[in-house]
Amino acid sequence: MTHVDVTVPESLLAALRKAPHEVADEMRLAAAIHWYQQSAISMARAAETAGMSRAEFLAELARRRVDVFVVDEQDLARELRDA
Repeated sequence: MTHVDVTVPESLLAALRKAPHEVADEMRLAAAIHWYQQSAISMARAAETAGMSRAEFLAELARRRVDVFVVDEQDLARELRDA
């Protein structure tokens, strides 16, 4: 796995009242959700990016009231093929 460093202001950590590793985890999840909603990555890839199982990722989408199935015809064919 590739490691990426992201610089954030200390004020963000203070405002969120979170440790750096918590912010990093939330950023990974937010990015995974965003890319999934944009149909840039599959649900399986989004879950992997977020560091979750597919079931955990689905549960997180539901908890956040994010549309779970953002699928076009090509995505549906790929999901069915990979299943």
